[in-house]
Amino acid sequence: MTRDDILQSAAQVFRQKGYHGASMADIAEAVSLQKASLYHHFSSKQEILVELLDTALALVSGRMGQVMELEAPPDQKLRLAMRAYLSALNEQGDLGSVLLLEYRSLDETLYMRHIPNRDRFEQMWRELLQQGVQAGVFRCENIPLAVRGLLGALNWTITWYHPAGPMAVEQVSDYLADFFLNGISVPGKL
Repeated sequence: MTRDDILQSAAQVFRQKGYHGASMADIAEAVSLQKASLYHHFSSKQEILVELLDTALALVSGRMGQVMELEAPPDQKLRLAMRAYLSALNEQGDLGSVLLLEYRSLDETLYMRHIPNRDRFEQMWRELLQQGVQAGVFRCENIPLAVRGLLGALNWTITWYHPAGPMAVEQVSDYLADFFLNGISVPGKL
């Protein structure tokens, strides 16, 4: 049994029961360990949570970083970033759920350690929108608010998107990108 096996199972348990509803015994049972044996790998449920959050942020930040390095117009990079992010959330549904729903369960010290990492991820999106504004392809008076709106729409997909549904995650991403870039109004009608 490896730490990664335990983390993967813990993410699943946290997604199913929520952080506060899950116990170390639940995690131990999910990996067929005695609870005491689990403590040889992790000292607490908080340690598991923060490691899951760090892993999730590293995943999505890495994918965003790859997009940011591309030589492409900002609108294309935005589409690719949205697709990369939604794909990561879809591929790692348990981990994505923990990232987006359970960070508030961290104790104050770990929370204060986590927030700068999350802010760095959000900053990448701000930089991308700023690139678009500077290139003259985006009109955005309030980049922080626009990023929060965009990420809010993307993040919320974890609550309703199902891979077996009528749209692939790439189609959802493309639709949301079109919506974000073009809005819903018909040009000249408002």
